[in-house]
Amino acid sequence: MARRMPIVNREELSPEQQAAYDEVAGIRGRPPEVGPSSVMIHNPVMAAQVNRLSAFLMTDIDLPEKFKRLAAIIAARSIDCRYVWNAHAAAGRQAGLDDALVDAIRDKKPVPAMEPDVAAAVRYGTELTGQNKVSQETFDAAVAVLGYRGTTEFTTVMGYFRLVGLNANAGDIDLPADRTETDLPV
Repeated sequence: MARRMPIVNREELSPEQQAAYDEVAGIRGRPPEVGPSSVMIHNPVMAAQVNRLSAFLMTDIDLPEKFKRLAAIIAARSIDCRYVWNAHAAAGRQAGLDDALVDAIRDKKPVPAMEPDVAAAVRYGTELTGQNKVSQETFDAAVAVLGYRGTTEFTTVMGYFRLVGLNANAGDIDLPADRTETDLPV
């Protein structure tokens, strides 16, 4: 539940806003009373648009799952978003990201040696989120392993998770009690 913002009561919304609220609930599989959607639902039409993007990015793009999760945790770490980190670190491990890599990103430590494709994506993601731009060398390395389309998808997934992460941070959203990941040190 959002600690700084009240939960939106569906019954107090206009019919158009109720339709958007219901769409978000349908995409999420539950009313938007937890997570970043519990913050964004204060503008239900906007929240529906954001949740459509979420559904598209997580199901309809070609980027492999491990790179989606890598993009999410790089984005979470870049803005110190505990909620997004918790939601995606374990899934990243399950998708094939090395535990030592996930832990290094979490703890802001040097990353271990890794497969060249993952190394190129990590360098690209951390450089872009850290400096808001990438060198030609870093860009070329990312394109060499992900292609132009994959690099664009990776960038967009990072941007999406920064968007929802900023809402989570602003709303000071509680972490779930049943979390399994070590908390993100902030």
